[in-house]
Amino acid sequence: MDWNTGLSMGTTNTRITLGTILLLLLCFPYLSISDAIYRPNDLLSINCGSSNNLSTPDGRNWTAGIKFLTAESLDSVAAPPNIPSTIMGPYTSARLSHSQFSYSFPVTAGPKFLRLFFYSTSYQNFDRSKAYFSVKVGPYIYTLLQDFNTSLNADADDDPGQPDILFREYCINIRDHERLDIAFIPTITAQHQDSYAFINGIEIVSMPPYLYYTNPDVDSAGLPQLVGLERPFPIETNSALETMYRLRTTPNYTAPDQVYRSLRNMGPDGSFNMGFNLTWKLPVDSGFTYLLRLPFCQIDPHVLQAGDLEFYIFIADQLATDKADVLLWANNEKGVPVVRDYAISILGNREKVNLSLKMHPHPRSLIKNTQLNAIELFKIHDPTGNLAGPKPNLPFLVPHESSNKKSNGTMKTLAAVAGAVSSVVLLSFIITFFLIKRRKNILVNKDSNNKEKGSNKKEGTSRGSGSLSLPMDLYRQFSITEMRDAMNNFDEVFVVGMGGFGNVYKGHIDNCSTTVAIKRLKPGSRQGIREFKNEIEMLSQLRHPNVVSLIGYCYESNEMIVVYEFMDRGNLHDHIYDTDNLSLSWKHRLQVCIGVARGLHYLHTGEKQVIIHRDVKSANILLDEKWEVEVSDFGLSRIGGPTGISMMTSVNTEVKGSIGYLDPEYYKRNILTEKSDVYSFGVMLLEVLSGRHPLLRWEEKQRMSLVNWAKHCYENGTLSEIVDSELKGQIAPQCLDKFGEVALSCLLEDGTHRPSMNDVVGGLEFVLQFRNSAINYEDSSGHSTLPVSD
Repeated sequence: MDWNTGLSMGTTNTRITLGTILLLLLCFPYLSISDAIYRPNDLLSINCGSSNNLSTPDGRNWTAGIKFLTAESLDSVAAPPNIPSTIMGPYTSARLSHSQFSYSFPVTAGPKFLRLFFYSTSYQNFDRSKAYFSVKVGPYIYTLLQDFNTSLNADADDDPGQPDILFREYCINIRDHERLDIAFIPTITAQHQDSYAFINGIEIVSMPPYLYYTNPDVDSAGLPQLVGLERPFPIETNSALETMYRLRTTPNYTAPDQVYRSLRNMGPDGSFNMGFNLTWKLPVDSGFTYLLRLPFCQIDPHVLQAGDLEFYIFIADQLATDKADVLLWANNEKGVPVVRDYAISILGNREKVNLSLKMHPHPRSLIKNTQLNAIELFKIHDPTGNLAGPKPNLPFLVPHESSNKKSNGTMKTLAAVAGAVSSVVLLSFIITFFLIKRRKNILVNKDSNNKEKGSNKKEGTSRGSGSLSLPMDLYRQFSITEMRDAMNNFDEVFVVGMGGFGNVYKGHIDNCSTTVAIKRLKPGSRQGIREFKNEIEMLSQLRHPNVVSLIGYCYESNEMIVVYEFMDRGNLHDHIYDTDNLSLSWKHRLQVCIGVARGLHYLHTGEKQVIIHRDVKSANILLDEKWEVEVSDFGLSRIGGPTGISMMTSVNTEVKGSIGYLDPEYYKRNILTEKSDVYSFGVMLLEVLSGRHPLLRWEEKQRMSLVNWAKHCYENGTLSEIVDSELKGQIAPQCLDKFGEVALSCLLEDGTHRPSMNDVVGGLEFVLQFRNSAINYEDSSGHSTLPVSD
C-alpha cells in the first residue's frame, strides 16, 4: 500500500492511493494460521472460460466453469483474450455472451465471500469497450453491478502492476437448501445494441457465521453503532455487503500477529500537539450505509493503565466516540485484540464522496496520541437490494487506446491478484475467534432551430416525469452537441467546481463568444431529476442582481445540464479557506454579506411567491470579476406562501441542506420556514468572520460548533477570539460588536424571534458604515491586493 502523508493546516493527513489499497498476501486456505482458526465448508475457485481445471503456482485449483452453467446459458462462448494477461489466475479465457447467462452453485448454508474477477481486454469478436452489463445474485435478488462498463473502470485504475484486472468482493448469506445463483446480464440500449457480459473467474468461500453479520445472542453493546444517532445497527443475515477497503494501517507485514504488534499512530511520544489529527479519506458512493470495522490492540510500553491514552474517533465528520481507550476496552489487558464496529449513512445521489476517518488525542489523555491497527469498510445494500455505484459516462465510451485515466472521476478501480486475501481478513478471523462479534418530456421546445432534435428529446422524456413551464423567448434549450462543443466533450480540464449535483464546468458557447458556467448532473443518475427540474423552474422566475441568472438548459441523451452566467472569482468558500485564492478584506467580506442578504430578501418577498433557498452556505455564493455577489444552487429550494402571509409560513418537507448550517427548528420539527434561511445565513456570517468551518469535530467540546463558540464568546465580551487571523487589525471594536449582534440574532433558537432578511440587510449596512468611519483600523500591512472602492 502506498501512503502519502503530509502536513497541512495543522493536520496530519494520510491519503489512500486507491490502486494499491488491497493488501493481498497469500491464498486464504493455505495460511496455516487460518487453518487453526477456521476451515471453510465451501471453497470454490471457478475458471469461467475454461472446460478444463487449472492449477496455478500459488497452489490454487481452479475448477472448469462449464460445470456450473445453467442449461439456458450454454449458448454463451468461451474465448481467450486477444492480449494474454501476465497475471496468474483465471485470466487465460473468459465466458462471454450478448444475452444473459447464469451460474448456479450448490453450497452449504451460511455467509459466503463472493469474489468476481475480470480481465478487461478484447476477446475474439468481443470488443473491449462494449462490455457493458449488470450482475445479480440470488436466492435474494441483489444487484452487485448495474450497467457496469469494465473498460471505463479498468482505465480509471492507476495500478501499473495489475493492468486491466478488476476485482470485486461481496458478502452473501445463503439459507438452508438454497443454491447461489449469479446472472450476468448485458445492458442493451439504443446506443449500445451490441453490448455483452463476461466473467473470467468466480470464488466462493465460506466465512465464520458472525464475522460481519450480527450474532443474535450478543447484547446491544456488541452491535455496530450508527454514527450520529448513537443507536445499535445490526447487520442482518439478509444483508448483502460489498468490500470497499481492507487496509492495514501498519507496515507491510505478512502475518496477523505482526499486524497486531504494529500500528499507525501520530508519531513518537511528545513530537506532536493537540492541533494535529490522524486522517484517512476513503472515496465511496453516497446514498448507502457503510459498516466500518476498526481493529485495535494496545502494545505501547508507555501505556500502563486505562486512561493513559484516550482519543476521539470521528467518522464522516461526526463524533463516533469521545473516549476511545483500547486498554479500557480490553479490560486493562495488554496485547488483547479488540474491535469496534460503526455504521455510517452517507446521504447523496450516488455521487462519489470522501468518507473520512479522523482520530484526535483527548485533551485529558496522559499520552497525547492515537492508534489504529487496521481498517475494513463494507457497503450495505440499499432497500432495493442494490449495491451498485454510479453508472459510467455511457454516451462517451472511448476505445482503449484513447481512454482518459480521469474519465471516471476520482475513484480508482480496486484490482487484485486472483483469489488473494489480505491479512486483515485473517485479523478479523482472529478477533472473531476471541470476541464472537445500504416526463414526460422536460419540455417540447418549439424553437425551430431545435426541431431536428426531436428524437433526442424523446430520450429525455424517459428520464423524468411532469414538465417544465419556461418562457421560450427567455431561455435556450441547448443540444447535447452544443454542450459537448462548449466543454471539449466534457474535458475535465474545464471543471471549476464539484457538488452533490455533479461537476461545474467553464464553457464557451456561440462560437466561443460567451463564457458560461455549466452544471452537469452525473450521467446516468436517476436521483437528481427532481433537483434539476426544481432549479430550472425556480431560476426561470427570478431576476435580481444578487441571484444567479439562468441562460438555458440541456435535457437529452441521458444528460441533464443547467447553463448559467459565468462568475470569474468562483465561490466565497474558496476565498475564505483556499490559500491559493486572494483572502477577502473585512470591507469586502461585509459587502459580500450585504449582497447575499439582499438576494435572500428578494427570494423571501417575491411578487408571486416566497422562495426558501434551503442551502445557504459560503460554497453557494458566487463572485464575479468585480466582486459582486450572486446566490446560486437552487436544486433544494422550495416555494412557501405568497407575499403578505406571515414570515413564518411553513412547508412540510423532507429535511435537506448542509450539516452545520441547518436550522435546529427545521431538522428537529421537519418544518421549513423563511427563518431557516436566516439561520443558515447567520452561520455563514460567523464563517466569514472567523475563517473556519461551522463544525470541527476534533476541536475541544466548546469549540466544535462555531455557533456555540461564537455565542459563548459574545456573551463573555470576547468575540474577538473567533476573528480570522487574516482580519486582525481591520475591525473596529464597535464594528465587531454590531456584526456579532446581527449574526447572533439570526441564530436565535426560536425562529419567530429571528430578524427578517430586510432587517439583516439594514443591520449589515450599519456595520459597513461603522467600518467606513473607522479608517484607522484598516489593515496597514497591505496584505490584501483587492480593489477598495469607497
